[in-house]
Amino acid sequence: MAKALSEILADDVRAALTAVLGDAARGADPLIRPSDHADFQANGVLPLAKAVKGNPRELATRVAAVLAPAAGAAADAAGSAEAGTAAGAEDAEAAAETVPTSGVIAAVEVAGPGFLNLTLTAAALAAQAAERLGDPRLGVPPTAVGRTTVIDYSQPNIAKEMHVGHLRSTVIGDALVRLLEFDGRTVLRQNHLGDWGTQFGMLIQYLVEHPEARPARAEHSGEAAISWLTTLYRDARVLFESDTEFADRARKRVVTLQGGDEESLAAWREMVAESKRYFEDVYARLDVRLVDADAVGESFYNPYLAEVAADLEKRGVAVWSEGALCVFFEDIKGPDGDPVPLIVRKSDGGFGYAATDLAAVRYRVNTLKADQILYVVDSRQALHFRMVFEAARRAGYLPADVEAVHVQFGSVLGTDGKPFKTRAGKTVRLIELLDNAVDHAVATVEEKNPGLPAADTRAEAKVVGIGAVKYADLSTSRTKDYIFDLDRMVSLHGNTSVYLQYAHARIHSILRKLPAGTEVRVHGELALEPAERKLALHLDDFGATVAAVIENFEPHRLASYLYALAQTFSDFYENCPVLKAPTDAVRENRAALVELTGETLKLGLALLGISAPDQL
Repeated sequence: MAKALSEILADDVRAALTAVLGDAARGADPLIRPSDHADFQANGVLPLAKAVKGNPRELATRVAAVLAPAAGAAADAAGSAEAGTAAGAEDAEAAAETVPTSGVIAAVEVAGPGFLNLTLTAAALAAQAAERLGDPRLGVPPTAVGRTTVIDYSQPNIAKEMHVGHLRSTVIGDALVRLLEFDGRTVLRQNHLGDWGTQFGMLIQYLVEHPEARPARAEHSGEAAISWLTTLYRDARVLFESDTEFADRARKRVVTLQGGDEESLAAWREMVAESKRYFEDVYARLDVRLVDADAVGESFYNPYLAEVAADLEKRGVAVWSEGALCVFFEDIKGPDGDPVPLIVRKSDGGFGYAATDLAAVRYRVNTLKADQILYVVDSRQALHFRMVFEAARRAGYLPADVEAVHVQFGSVLGTDGKPFKTRAGKTVRLIELLDNAVDHAVATVEEKNPGLPAADTRAEAKVVGIGAVKYADLSTSRTKDYIFDLDRMVSLHGNTSVYLQYAHARIHSILRKLPAGTEVRVHGELALEPAERKLALHLDDFGATVAAVIENFEPHRLASYLYALAQTFSDFYENCPVLKAPTDAVRENRAALVELTGETLKLGLALLGISAPDQL
């Protein structure tokens, strides 16, 4: 696996700092950053000089001499003389003989109060590109093999249609699954379905009393399933609110359901199965990895709730207050100054979300063997998860070596800046939203390919439209709200998935036009032109970007990287002819950069769950 040039430079500068300062520099961060004045800049000399009470420019000069003795000594001869550091430079040159470096540095320049401007060799850039080219992982090593993440996301409700509120959890969760799997983790997907509660008494009782409401059908679509469930819910709700006797029977039905009555369970299972059929249809349209086997509803944890409540009480984690079993926290109080509890068992004897979530934590740690649990849930639940995690820590359900993270996200807004609704003020159906995205994308595809047959146009519009919806979500910092604007999302211009998809398709068009016999390979040296060099350096940063995205659960950073890559490639192609390159060797080098850019765009988009067709 290829090590990023920034990491190689960090090792070299750290070794040089240690050679000059000894133990005072061991473990120091060289602070390697991209630079407008060179390929990279090392800023770590300044804090070290302050720590040892030394002259930062003098120290930088000595470090430069170790990194590239000839270049370093010449780079700042005047500065060394003024600071009286000739002896120091000689010492550094002697130290350089014993400090092995990578050899990737072509030149070092001391700048400002003590910055190091680092320029790489053309051979180093060539070697990095060659090592990544054609590798399915682009030289990025997995770092978390042997570790297990449980990720809870999507979380729709049985017998209810998915709406725009489910979009972010599903899309962000799917991207994190792909990224974590790429990093070598075992990832266990958990779709925490809302499949248990008082509303099922109403639905089951209606179905028992109105068997004609159960349509006779064999194979049918997810849309047909949700249409039936929506009608069932509407009719049952009307009767529940207008007929008190039916409402009483419905409440009793909840008790029989929870008691294991087979007739009630059969009706409940039917609604769950129909809902799952619908969910799978939505997930297929979104091209996310959730399947039926990932569904673990609230009902799964129901047998454990009384046990968890009793255990929390026994451990002293939960106490009785005003008839309810609660967990209290010293630092969590309401506006009136009174403690805000996490209610495990309600005063009527029922269990709430807290009990289910605590049972889930215990199961995921003890049975699924998770060392990391992620909850992709909107920001409004921040306090709830803060209390659940703290209660689980106190009870020992969540050991110190298991990480639990609320991966929170903001809301989807309409173009008016308010929560996204239909014109009638209703919540937007997710299927309708996706269909509208595909309809909008048709115009974009027709703009690029006016002669494409209608069927092919629609097929491409699905790829473009669904990708556009997902990318608009993922390219926004997940903690922020974003505006759902289909016209902007499917635009060929700006930071959109369509721009990236067409950049990828354009790359494959270039490669198809290469003269016969052209080998797409890297020769000994690469990136002599500024735009060529800039592209090679940006490609080399892919692994570091992915690592940062995984560490902070921030897919938008990968989206930003890919957008910048597409822009950098456009500048490269404009300034560095590929098809009409001056020599065969230059053409092959540049073709290699073109292909590596295409591979990087494709893998990067795939990690976000977005397709990158070779032709559009």
